[in-house]
Amino acid sequence: MLKNQNIICFSSIDWDFIWQGHQEIMSTLAQSHNRVLFIENTGVRRVVLSDLPRLLKRIANWRKGVGGIRREQKNLYVYSPIVLPFPYSRFTRWINSVVISRNIKRWMRTMDFDEPIAWVFLPTGTVLSVLRKMPIKLLLYYCIDDFSKSSKFARRIVRTEKELLKKADIVFVTSEQLYQKSKKYNKNVFSFPFGVNLENFKPSVSESMGRPEELVNLKDPIIGYIGGIHRWIDQELIKETARRHPDSNFVFVGPIQTDIKELSQERNIFFLGQKPREKLPQYVHYFSVCLIPYQITPYTENVYPTKLNEYLALGKPVLSTPLPEIISFNQANGNVIKIAKTAEEFSRQLGRIIHDGADNMDEIRQRIETAVKNGWSNKIEKMSDYIEKYLNQKLEQQEAHWRENLFSLRHKTRKKFIRTAMAVLGSYFLVFHTPFFWWLAEPLRRSDPIVHADVIIVLGGGVGESGLAGEGYQERVQRGMELYFQGYGDKILFSSGYRYSFQEVEVMKALAVELGIPRGKILLEKRPINTYDHIVYAKETLQKNGYDSAIIVSSPYHMGRVNAVSQKILSGYKVSLAPVENSIFFGKRSSVKLRHIRAILHEYLALLYYAYKGYL
Repeated sequence: MLKNQNIICFSSIDWDFIWQGHQEIMSTLAQSHNRVLFIENTGVRRVVLSDLPRLLKRIANWRKGVGGIRREQKNLYVYSPIVLPFPYSRFTRWINSVVISRNIKRWMRTMDFDEPIAWVFLPTGTVLSVLRKMPIKLLLYYCIDDFSKSSKFARRIVRTEKELLKKADIVFVTSEQLYQKSKKYNKNVFSFPFGVNLENFKPSVSESMGRPEELVNLKDPIIGYIGGIHRWIDQELIKETARRHPDSNFVFVGPIQTDIKELSQERNIFFLGQKPREKLPQYVHYFSVCLIPYQITPYTENVYPTKLNEYLALGKPVLSTPLPEIISFNQANGNVIKIAKTAEEFSRQLGRIIHDGADNMDEIRQRIETAVKNGWSNKIEKMSDYIEKYLNQKLEQQEAHWRENLFSLRHKTRKKFIRTAMAVLGSYFLVFHTPFFWWLAEPLRRSDPIVHADVIIVLGGGVGESGLAGEGYQERVQRGMELYFQGYGDKILFSSGYRYSFQEVEVMKALAVELGIPRGKILLEKRPINTYDHIVYAKETLQKNGYDSAIIVSSPYHMGRVNAVSQKILSGYKVSLAPVENSIFFGKRSSVKLRHIRAILHEYLALLYYAYKGYL
């Protein structure tokens, strides 16, 4: 038996759903000193209204744990993830995989849970995405259903299941058809139909439990079924058989998963609901005949009913529809099961079994011996052998080829370094020694033909393109004064809310007065602290003074943002843009410096932020 391993199980059912192979295998492995994280079903189809109780149950289970993870038993933890219910959307799959993998990795670090074996029952894109984000020592896919045929929504699972089959180190299957399908993509495929817990389904144990209360008032014979009451059950077959056997009582033990309105109206058909797994033998013990009444569909052609060996373990006669796996099982085990193809034949076979009785000791012994061969302990032991064999082979290969593996790793590392270095050098040359950078920056430049305006608005530099206080405003002031002396404006407005040793706008005014602009022609706006403020407060000045036109002066690559904000705020005004010519900061455009990159990057990020804020 596998021991001292870390195992992550991606289940196709929830932990507290009907007890099946998922729980049995993981529980057994946990009892054998392996640590298990059982991840509940993350979905193969879209959620519908009928799923609401299950969703509420998932939320309740999530709240039981820490981040959805709870300890169920020694060495076994259950994760109930809350996921977006659109399993085939790339966006939601990405979100789900990120959330799930982060929670798993956080738990793994807490538990020192390194290099786990990934045991997958659910071949969805979400599961594959999570697997890509974690280091695993072995990938095992247990193919128990043809999910693509379970519903129209699940057909899209075909692609991801093929990918999983190709990537898996080992594949287990439960039916011949699944075996043949899996063999097309993986050579390590082994057949393991679901088994039975022989300790739980033991005749002596079931007999000692006594007759269940719900069966006390029901006369024999009782024709029974255990398991989910799902849409694959042939309800017409059951109804017709029950009517042909009015003196028999038909009992169904399990959760209701489909509409049973018509069957519920029959006086001799009873639905008892889901029962704890340890009490199921108590009910089966009092069944005269056990049923597997499934429809024959593309989906059920791949089904191996778990309940089959549970019935046989208690020595009960079994009547089934002709599922391919039941037929194969029968051929391999001396026709221990009765099979009927039509409703008429099903009813006739049932009558014969009831008439002959179920007390033939040879037949009872044959049934129990058949079940013993399919006990879970034997199956899990054999599964463990395959896993350990693979792990040992992997270790032997690593030891035998350590030199080649090391050389290969060094070679890959060297290639990666060279590629990275070439990419860095190429990027450096492209940015600093070609016109590429200025081509990227060009959309930020804006200028208009200059015409006479009521006021020339000069925006203060603040920290400017250089990122240093006090730099940038001088050349803007100079450009504004040039336009004023050339007669393009009657007034000049200096706009800045920045303060260093002195208020920047006062310094701009002093410089302009020193160079010959009359004080009465100068307006000051001391409130703005960013580009958006500049334009908003400029609008107030235009409105206050009755101006309808303006020239705005700023640095060349700031004009893109000024233009975008002005188009929204000053849409009713005549606005011309007059950037600084021959900016000292940018110098010759053939030479790119880090400060240029920082300034241009700042402008693009600012545009994105302004768009997010709704300023544009």
